[in-house]
Amino acid sequence: MKIAIPYSRIALALTLVLCAPHVFAQESIDKVNGSITAQAGETYGDLETVNGSIQIESGARARGAETVNGSIRVGDNAAVGTLGTVNGSIRIGKQLRASGDIETVNGSVFVDDGGSLRSVATVNGSIGLVDSDLSGGIETVNGDITVGAGSHVKGGIKVEKPTSNWMPISIGKRKPPRIVIGPNAVVEGPLVFEREVKLYVHDSARIGSVSGATAVRYSGSRAPAD
Repeated sequence: MKIAIPYSRIALALTLVLCAPHVFAQESIDKVNGSITAQAGETYGDLETVNGSIQIESGARARGAETVNGSIRVGDNAAVGTLGTVNGSIRIGKQLRASGDIETVNGSVFVDDGGSLRSVATVNGSIGLVDSDLSGGIETVNGDITVGAGSHVKGGIKVEKPTSNWMPISIGKRKPPRIVIGPNAVVEGPLVFEREVKLYVHDSARIGSVSGATAVRYSGSRAPAD
């Protein structure tokens, strides 16, 4: 049976498509040179640039954000897929929701209160979490790691042995990475260290099995100085 659709309904549908395209499609931004800003409260597809930083403002949503030479900044209450940069840091505000991985090669990663994400990885950059939850794990080669107070990491921690490809140029002996598991933090899964590290675990924290390092327990709000 063929159903006839009134012309008025067709006209209305076309008007809605033309007047509100953001409802049906997410804008993606792709650049070679230049920074990108995702406006507060708006929804985007992929945000990609080569030479430039990326700013995702508070409440914005993006499928992913990637740059080569530039930092990534994410405001409070944002939602993203993956975040990645080669030469630059990633700093994330409160209450992030990330369905993908967060990665940088030469740069640090910091996640503020209430973050919910999958995994974090760096090569030459520190990693810091504050009261955040990871469904995956944490990996680095040469970076310090702080699993801050109240954080929960379900996929363990791995510090890989550096190779000639990942060793930054430095003068003198490089300090071993400093790994701190803070008050009331939980790390499920193994803590695997393929190189020398300094591992500090708060008395109230819970961790999985440790290989390649000896945990030093501490109390108080700060880990001991090296």
